[in-house]
Amino acid sequence: MKIVIILAMHGMPPSDFPQKETLDYFMLHSRLENMPGPPPPAMQQQYEELDHKMRNWPRTQDNDSYFYASNELAEEISSQSGYEVIVGFNEFCSPSLEEAFDAAHKVGSAKIIVITPMMTRGGEHSEKDIPEAIERARKKFPNTQFSYVWPFNISKVAAFLGEQIQEHY
Repeated sequence: MKIVIILAMHGMPPSDFPQKETLDYFMLHSRLENMPGPPPPAMQQQYEELDHKMRNWPRTQDNDSYFYASNELAEEISSQSGYEVIVGFNEFCSPSLEEAFDAAHKVGSAKIIVITPMMTRGGEHSEKDIPEAIERARKKFPNTQFSYVWPFNISKVAAFLGEQIQEHY
């Protein structure tokens, strides 16, 4: 059985993305999230165009070190687990989680394990957005098994953080 890991990351806007477009993006995002009922098509289209442009903006170490750190983490997880790891971003970067699931399917995964470094409960991405993306992928790929390795055992998270403190003091 081919297993692929999806590393679900948050994402960051690139620092050199045009400032006005960044402000427009966040303004539209807020308006769309808080709008009762369906949004006007022109507003939705403008948001989707900005989202596509931001997600596909060329990434460098200088303009998005988070993107590079996410891929570095994926490489380390792959090295330690022996499984292929594909990064998927909740927002601002490509590939999206949906694109990551598509890529896992294309390489013939029979099981997809989703994990995120978001360690505590209470976050919208880890509690809502990622499970919703997994559910959409389950419907799209009904013959694939999905596991979401989250939430984490809080005692183990605390032990991990305690180890990091000990290493530095």
